[in-house]
Amino acid sequence: MDEQDIRTAIDKHWAASAAGDQVAEHEIYLDDAVCEYPQSGEVIRGRANLQALRSHHPGKPSGFEVRRIVGEGDLWVTEYVIAYGNKRAHTVSIMEFRDGKVSHETQYFVDPFDAPAWRAQWVEQR
Repeated sequence: MDEQDIRTAIDKHWAASAAGDQVAEHEIYLDDAVCEYPQSGEVIRGRANLQALRSHHPGKPSGFEVRRIVGEGDLWVTEYVIAYGNKRAHTVSIMEFRDGKVSHETQYFVDPFDAPAWRAQWVEQR
């Protein structure tokens, strides 16, 4: 699988995730894929477990915005924002591919925080 095919698969994955299509969302993973959530210490082993976990999430996302996707070869990173009602989680997904499918993914979830006033003279606010 070349890089354009991987990028197409990633785009399809995120579109399915945003639409809540659990089947299409998980087509990108190998059966023995591993997904890690370092902040909680959780490791999900296997596509079936990952799909089941996400299918049972009590708070379905109310919004989903991909900010950027970068990568080459078998390593790809997506930066995106998930909205759960009024709460937004800034998220980074690091995907490692094997045989054209994701073999390992690490996801980092970060809550927004207020910018400190001391650095206002050097920054812009979004």
